[in-house]
Amino acid sequence: MSGDVEVNPRDGDFEVVTLRNGARAVRHLGHGEVMHPSVGPWQEALRLYVEQPRLAERLRQPGPPLVIHDVGLGAATNAVAALTCARSLGAEQRRTLEVVSFEVDLAPLRLALADAAGFPFLQPFREAAEALMRDGVWEGEGVRWKLLLGDAVPFLDGALPVADLVYFDPFSPASNPDMWTEGVLTRVRRHCREDGEGTLLLTYSAATPTRVTLLLAGFYVGAGVSTGTKGETTVGATRRESLELPLGERWLERWKRSSSRAPHGAQLTPEVEASVLAHPQWR
Repeated sequence: MSGDVEVNPRDGDFEVVTLRNGARAVRHLGHGEVMHPSVGPWQEALRLYVEQPRLAERLRQPGPPLVIHDVGLGAATNAVAALTCARSLGAEQRRTLEVVSFEVDLAPLRLALADAAGFPFLQPFREAAEALMRDGVWEGEGVRWKLLLGDAVPFLDGALPVADLVYFDPFSPASNPDMWTEGVLTRVRRHCREDGEGTLLLTYSAATPTRVTLLLAGFYVGAGVSTGTKGETTVGATRRESLELPLGERWLERWKRSSSRAPHGAQLTPEVEASVLAHPQWR
């Protein structure tokens, strides 16, 4: 990747790299993709997954446990950003935070924990992360962190706590196409909340096929915050009114003229086109 200036220790299919802005990140040796490659992992995690959904505000409101489905644990940056937010609230936290992380390979987390200087934000939760890898679960005051290790689909086909937030952060559709299909996102949608504020799904991808796939999976879709080099990200929601910037007729007209109209992993058929056009998003 053009943004990398040095290579560091490896673990399995992964290595640690230093980005041009000085931030450390983890790269996959096979397809070369870097986790959080723009502004660095911590700033992206805070902006996209903590500040955007107003996590602190949610945790200040009394209620049942707030559940996050963390799809793509990676180096645990997003999960630890949420846990850090909860811990920072102290007595202001009025409801438990429960993070359920899905991951197939723990090498990125091992690498990040071994590089304390490069990933200092992980260090306050080092023992938690080590317990998670060893036991599959860790609990602290007001927080619970669970690991589902292996292919995500069987877990998504089973019983899960209903999600209030979904951090959808696998490798990109180009590098990990199986995780971005309508089938997978429909399974994710199945575990989302219908009552109250509903559920928000947050993801870094703003690609047209990503947004089409989310629509077909049953989400309402809107534009998300910028993360530096990306002008927009994407938010999915189970309730349209939860979106600050819902896609509208302008996006739909651009989609009709786009050369990338199909969802991830599928062809654009008359049935797919009809489903997108009939989505309640446009009513």
